[in-house]
Amino acid sequence: MVKVKNELIRIIPLGGVGEIGKAMYVVEIDEEIFVVDSGLMFPENEMLGIDIVIPDITYLEENKDRVKGIFLTHGHEDAIGSISYLLQKVQAPVYGSKLTIALAKTHLKALPTKHAVKYFEVTNKSRMNFQSTHVTFFHTTHSIPDSLGIIFHTSEGAIVHTGEFKFDQSAKGKYRPDIAKIAGLGEEGVFILLSDSTEAERPGYTTSEAVIENQLSETFHAARGRILVALYASNFIRIQQVLDKAAETGKKVAIAGKTLENTFQIGLDLGYFTVQEDTLISIKEIAKHEDENVVVIVSGNQGEPLEALEKMIRKHHKDIKIKDTDTVLITFTPSPGMEVGMYQTMNQIAKVGAKVLTSSKNVHVSGHGSQEDLKMMLNLTKPKYFIPIQGEYRMLMAHSKVAQDVGMAKSEIFIADKGDIVEYKNGKMRMSGRVQAGNVLIDGIGVGDVGNIVLRDRKLLSQDGIFIVVVTLNRAQKKIASGPEILSRGFVYVRESEELMEESAQLVRTIVEKYVNKETFEWTNIKQEIRDTLNSYLFQQTKRRPMIIPIIMEY
Repeated sequence: MVKVKNELIRIIPLGGVGEIGKAMYVVEIDEEIFVVDSGLMFPENEMLGIDIVIPDITYLEENKDRVKGIFLTHGHEDAIGSISYLLQKVQAPVYGSKLTIALAKTHLKALPTKHAVKYFEVTNKSRMNFQSTHVTFFHTTHSIPDSLGIIFHTSEGAIVHTGEFKFDQSAKGKYRPDIAKIAGLGEEGVFILLSDSTEAERPGYTTSEAVIENQLSETFHAARGRILVALYASNFIRIQQVLDKAAETGKKVAIAGKTLENTFQIGLDLGYFTVQEDTLISIKEIAKHEDENVVVIVSGNQGEPLEALEKMIRKHHKDIKIKDTDTVLITFTPSPGMEVGMYQTMNQIAKVGAKVLTSSKNVHVSGHGSQEDLKMMLNLTKPKYFIPIQGEYRMLMAHSKVAQDVGMAKSEIFIADKGDIVEYKNGKMRMSGRVQAGNVLIDGIGVGDVGNIVLRDRKLLSQDGIFIVVVTLNRAQKKIASGPEILSRGFVYVRESEELMEESAQLVRTIVEKYVNKETFEWTNIKQEIRDTLNSYLFQQTKRRPMIIPIIMEY
């Protein structure tokens, strides 16, 4: 408990609810604001050309003087991927474990801030004091070491954010959870629990990493060619398992992928990987070794493994091409929108003749707790109020049902959407309004300059193509100097559609001549009539609606 009586407490998700990834949660205690995580999400299928998606931080920009700290639960992209964009707008210290801070700093190198950023490395023994609260931490088990749960101590009890977690009895070292500390919180009194919902629909316990080790061991002993292991770049526990099994079977390991190389080197330098001597080789040294003695860990840009596999299949990868003697282990769960791409990639690998092993053969295990893990967290912490987070809406609902199964009342559970305010004031917890929230799309160096209209245009271009009409006028003589010239891209093949092109040109010529014979006319009127006329004609002839762009010049 803190000595200060807290008058107002608010929880506001700005991301991470109703979606997978893009985690960002605002904990507001009296006048102080604390941000938990600053993640990204990879684009969905309809987000054509978009690189990444980050949370809308307008609310934090408007209240930047009140933001006292940014707390990072772990080093995955869904928790730290937008930190550099947040720090461009909000000047606040960053708190996280040693590994998480090191990984967060790599984002700041790519997109540095104008001001110096203060970093504070914390452990499960750290205590950070603020005017309205003090903050402590506990270790959790996840697929990356040094993952933390975060505790905000208030006069009403502890606000506990679990981070991403599971309970694994075989977890060792930096993956071991602080079960005793979590139970102690429950005895002292947890006011609000914010808990990971990613696997809330899955019954039972999440499969232990020990089971995966056994599966990997079988594969490594049975393979008669190279083994390619596809994973997310920040899945440290899987990388360590591959290193261990390679050493056990006398194989050499190469790292493929720039993001993976950088992340691996950070972990290696900080002592988070144990590597036996002579196990690692460079990607260029693969040819010097027999295939059966080679393991390649594969990941693509921004840690997405499919991209690298696709390049290897198409023989566009500069170092590796998939052979029919290879065994490919796909050890990740595709994010929403990636499922079709993953199955297409698997089919292409199979066509080459290589063997494909996926989660259906128990190669994959989740880093998130299933229903029995979630019940254990709820029973240990015994919260007064519960807010399920980190998952799509159906996952949040499933987690709510789990909480009710262990005895919580529906009135004690709050399912919040992005921007919703869950507020505790005058002894009552309630939903009290909304703040601005949503998606900010990153395309190249553009931040938020691509919106729904641009995406709509991109979708239209991808479906029916573009139809460009160019006309040059001699305004003094009131006649067409040249054109109409018509350019078609992605609509029809011009050489096989000459009649359609000629008729379209004649329609445009008729419209332009009608206007130039007038004393005065507006360019916009000509262009709009060209669009309307061509749109009707082209749809009548082809049942397609290309984007029509009239270009009118004069001299």
